[in-house]
Amino acid sequence: MALLAKLFKALNANQYPGQIALSFVLGMIMGLTPLFFPHNLLTLALVFFLRINVSALLVSLAFFSGLAYLLDPVFNQVGLAVLQSSSLEPLFTEMYNNAFWRFMHFNNTVILGSVLVSYVLAIPAFVIFLVLIRTYRHKFLKWVSKFKIVQMLKGSEKVKTVVGLME
Repeated sequence: MALLAKLFKALNANQYPGQIALSFVLGMIMGLTPLFFPHNLLTLALVFFLRINVSALLVSLAFFSGLAYLLDPVFNQVGLAVLQSSSLEPLFTEMYNNAFWRFMHFNNTVILGSVLVSYVLAIPAFVIFLVLIRTYRHKFLKWVSKFKIVQMLKGSEKVKTVVGLME
């Protein structure tokens, strides 16, 4: 509940929409790819070095983690197609002989496919999230503020206390 309150607070605040959109994209990348693999260290480094909204990242991570299970067959097919490409076979053979690339698990079709798909989708997703956030702020903010649940969240002392502790 507090996480959603912080997300709505960020969406309604004067925080730059690009920061929130980037938070959603980084959450998408972490959610679509297997979480405890070395390629997510790059994403985690970006989370620590860039100014992003953590609540937006966590909501996006949760949503795209669930979506990733449905997309695993797609990731498998993409990874399999890339790994079986005859023009890339010498490159993959050379990479497999290097301990660093074996540690990166590039030869796993699901991991390779999910990493490729998530990074290819990153820029279009950023643009889409940016447009959605701006549209929400310009067209739907007043309308959403009228909902009883939003008014209860705004007036809830428990949510205010939890959000105040998290800030």
